[in-house]
Amino acid sequence: MKKEMNEHYTFELLDNVTRTKVHFTNHFGIELTGDVYAPKSAAKTGNAALAVCGPFGAVKEQASGLYAMHMASRGFVALAFDPSYCGESGGVPRYMNSPDINTEDFMAAVDFLSVQQNIDAEKIGIIGICGWGGIALNAAAADPRIKATVASTMYDLSRVAAKGYNDASDNEESRHQMRKAVAKQRLVDAKSGTYALAGGVADPLPDDAPQFAKDYHAYYKTPRGYHERSLNSNDGWAVQAGSSLANTKLLAYVDEIRSAVMVLHGENAHSRYMGEDAFKSMTAASQYAANKELVIVPGASHCDLYDNLAKIPFEHIAEFFTANVQ
Repeated sequence: MKKEMNEHYTFELLDNVTRTKVHFTNHFGIELTGDVYAPKSAAKTGNAALAVCGPFGAVKEQASGLYAMHMASRGFVALAFDPSYCGESGGVPRYMNSPDINTEDFMAAVDFLSVQQNIDAEKIGIIGICGWGGIALNAAAADPRIKATVASTMYDLSRVAAKGYNDASDNEESRHQMRKAVAKQRLVDAKSGTYALAGGVADPLPDDAPQFAKDYHAYYKTPRGYHERSLNSNDGWAVQAGSSLANTKLLAYVDEIRSAVMVLHGENAHSRYMGEDAFKSMTAASQYAANKELVIVPGASHCDLYDNLAKIPFEHIAEFFTANVQ
């Protein structure tokens, strides 16, 4: 591990926390880059640890780093990392995503934490923010080393890709037209030798933009949350990148997650239905429902749970991990 140089973070480092840049490799051979936040009072051995990622299209200098830092200030060693193809992590071509590779990114982060001398490998949890909330649940279903999971202001990306917001496009014809559009774009990209980008937050916003788009703009396009490496702050993902998400069901086995899970959402979040439905999937007919928790933050929007310290219940999150990881 090496000390990080002066770089742009969207938050100030707390006095009782250290930050160290690290590199590790997933089992696809992609080198990932992260920041380890640790309490200055951390023990030399036996610490509980957390891996943190998200939002989808963000970088570790944004919300995931903020979460990791505040968890470190509460006694955890926390790794915020850039996923494959994004930020300072490796992977080419750039700005791609994959439900398989991104789930592996979380599991590789657990690998990395497990072999650090100051970490107890039996005391590791994960936090996924926004689209990485759904990916975190998929990782928790796949990897029993993960002792507890928080899915904060979560998206189920596979559901949105296949069905649209609020399932408004949940029909075969809509999916067929989407697949045709992606196929057409693949041909354009193959001819040009480049990958067209789209999906960054619109700037300026159209007059009729929905409130959640205004909230995204207020975070990603202003000094509050803008980062030069963030896909959402700039030109977005490769257009063809998300094609596999529409044929994937990230939450297929969440009812088999035996470890503890907190689903955290804002009362006014446009994405709230995805978190509530995920919680139902984990509890309605599962024998492992007892250690699942749904937390709805009064008055909070989707983006409030990115960085609003008056809304993010860090004390509650810390208590949850203390009870289930430490």
